[in-house]
Amino acid sequence: MTDHLTIVLAQINPTVGAIRANLDRVRDARAGAAQRGADLVVFPELVATGYPPEDLVLKPLVLDLVEQSVAVLAGETADGGPALLLGTPWRLDGGLHNAVLLLDGGRIAAIRLKADLPNYGVFDEKRVFVAGPLPEPMVFRGVRLGVMICEDMWTPAVAQALAGAGAELLVVINGSPFEVDKAGVRVDLATRRVGETGLPLMYVNQVGGQDELVFDGASFAIGADRALVAQAPGFCEHLLVMRWQRDAGRRWLCSGSEQAAPVTGLAAIYQAMMVGLRDYVNKNRFPGVLLGLSGGIDSALTAAVAVDALGPDRVHAVLMPSPFTSDESTADAIEAANLLGCKLDTLSIEPAMTAFDTMLAPAFAGTDSDITEENIQSRLRGMLLMALSNKFGAMVLSTGNKSEMSVGYATLYGDMCGGYSVLKDVYKTTVFKLARWRNQNLPDDAEGPAGRVVPERVLTKAPTAELKHNQTDQDTLPPYEVLDDVLECLIEHEMGSTEIVARGHDPDIVNRVWHMLDRAEYKRRQAPPGVKITRRGFGKDRRYPITNRFLSVLA
Repeated sequence: MTDHLTIVLAQINPTVGAIRANLDRVRDARAGAAQRGADLVVFPELVATGYPPEDLVLKPLVLDLVEQSVAVLAGETADGGPALLLGTPWRLDGGLHNAVLLLDGGRIAAIRLKADLPNYGVFDEKRVFVAGPLPEPMVFRGVRLGVMICEDMWTPAVAQALAGAGAELLVVINGSPFEVDKAGVRVDLATRRVGETGLPLMYVNQVGGQDELVFDGASFAIGADRALVAQAPGFCEHLLVMRWQRDAGRRWLCSGSEQAAPVTGLAAIYQAMMVGLRDYVNKNRFPGVLLGLSGGIDSALTAAVAVDALGPDRVHAVLMPSPFTSDESTADAIEAANLLGCKLDTLSIEPAMTAFDTMLAPAFAGTDSDITEENIQSRLRGMLLMALSNKFGAMVLSTGNKSEMSVGYATLYGDMCGGYSVLKDVYKTTVFKLARWRNQNLPDDAEGPAGRVVPERVLTKAPTAELKHNQTDQDTLPPYEVLDDVLECLIEHEMGSTEIVARGHDPDIVNRVWHMLDRAEYKRRQAPPGVKITRRGFGKDRRYPITNRFLSVLA
C-alpha cells in the first residue's frame, strides 16, 4: 500500500469514431503524464470512441475494433509507466455497457460499469447501453479508488455505495457538455458528494466539439474539506497534475496543483461558439466556411467567431445586395470584413430578382407583392452561397439566432441554408452583448485580430432583414428585450401564459409569441446543427411535435 500517488487528469479532445486516433491521443497524454511522474492517468468518458457515440456503438465492427485496440493499449502498460483509467464502450456478460477500465501492468486490471444512465435532454444512453450494478472500489497500488462515470455523480447513491465499500478517493470520468453556468453546477454537486462521503473527489471532463455539443473541460478536484484543490483551464486540452499523499490521520491531501481561472459568462459562451465551430469544420474536413455578410449584427458576429476559430484565410464572406439594401448596410459589411481581414466578394441578386419576377409574372398576375417576393430574395442568396460552396468546397454558415428560429423569422432554403449555425442557441439580446464583449476582448486561442471587429453602427442601428423599403424587425415583432424574456420563459422554463403575464408581459404578446413558437417547429426540424449554449437548445433538448393543436390562450 502506498501513501503517495501522482494522478493526472487528461482532458483531451477525441473524435467520435476515430478509435485508433483517439487511443493515439491517449498514448500521447500518457507519455506527457509520465514525464510529470504520474502513477495514474485518468481519461474522460467513452474516450476510446469519442462521446457521444450514439448508435455507432450498435455496430459490432466498432466494438470489435475497440476491444482489439484497447487490448493492445493495455499491453503497453507493461512498460512500467503510468496506469490508465480509460472510458470505453464494453461488452460484458451479453450486454453493452458504458465502462471504465483500469489498464495496468500489461493487462485490464479492473472493469467498472456506469450505473446511472441519463435519458434526458441530449442524452439517450438507455437506448444503447445496459446499466451496471452499484460499483465496488478498484484497488490500485493498494489504494481503493471509487470510480464513477459522469451521471453516477449527479445523485448520492453511487458515491455513498463506494464510500460504504471502503473507497478512499473518488474519481469521476465525464463527457459533460457545456451550458451557461454549468461549470459551477458540477463543482457544487461534486462538493455535495464530498460532504456526504468525507472523501476527496477528482473530476475529469472531455474537451472539444461534437456536432451540436461542446465539451468545456474545466477538470477539477475537491479535497475532503470541500475546498477546491485543483482546477484545469476550460476549452483546451490539458494535463492536470495532482500529487496526493496521506497525512498522519490517514486522510488523502492534494498538494502543489494548479488552479486556473474559470471561464464564465459571455467569455464562456464565445469560447464555446469558437470551439464548436472549429471542431465541426476541422473534424469534418472542410477547407473553410462561407457566409453572407449583410451589414447586420448576426452576420457580423458570426463572421467574427469564424475568423477567431479558423483564421481569416479560411473565412469567405459574400455581400449580396438587392435594391432594398441600404448604403449604410453595404458600408458596414465592408467595414466588418476589413476589420476581420477576411475575403469579401459582392454578388448582386438584382438580376436574379428581375428574372424571377419575369418568370412568375403570369402565375402571379392580379396579386400584390407580399412576403413571397421577400422570401425569393432570401432563397436567391441561399442559392448563391450553396453554389460557391459546391464549387469551392467551403461550408456555408447560416447566421440566424435563437430568437428568430423560435418565432419562424427565417426562410426555408434561404437564410436557413447552411451546414452549421454558430448562433442557433443564442438569443438576439445576447448576440448584441457578445458583439460588444468581443470588441473589447480577444478570446484565448483566437486567430482573429485584437480590438474592434464589429462596426459600431451595426451595434446601434435597428435590426432589419432589408427585404423591402424601410423595414425593421420590430414592424412585426415585440422589442427583443420583451420577446427574449417571453421566449426564455416558454423554452427554458416551460412556463404557462399566466405565469409569464405575471412577470409584467402583455397577454396578447404572450399568446402571439407562444403561437409563433409552436407554428415554427417544422422549420426548426429542417435547420442546420449549431452550438448548444443554453439548457434547452433546439434539437434533442426540446422535442415537440410538428402537428400540435394544444393551445394555451389566456381568457
